[in-house]
Amino acid sequence: MQVTITPQAVITAASLLAALGSLGGMAAWWVRFIDRDKRQDAELKAIRREQTLLCYGMTACLKGMKEQGCNGPVTTALDKLEKHLNQAAHDEEV
Repeated sequence: MQVTITPQAVITAASLLAALGSLGGMAAWWVRFIDRDKRQDAELKAIRREQTLLCYGMTACLKGMKEQGCNGPVTTALDKLEKHLNQAAHDEEV
């Protein structure tokens, strides 16, 4: 029994391998994309928590200054910060 390899068979095999390699590359790219997206979401969540703590600390400092008699910019900043925190809290609930 003799096996004959024709040029058309070689071309077909090469195109099949190229197509499979391309699909494998796309699948690997998609997996890396999803992993990177999940990692970025976790980092953003940590940054939001940190910023929330900083805002609460800033609110406490401004309230302390207001209790000591500082008015003007302290009151304005405190009002704006409280308004921002209130709006941010309601936006997250929706």
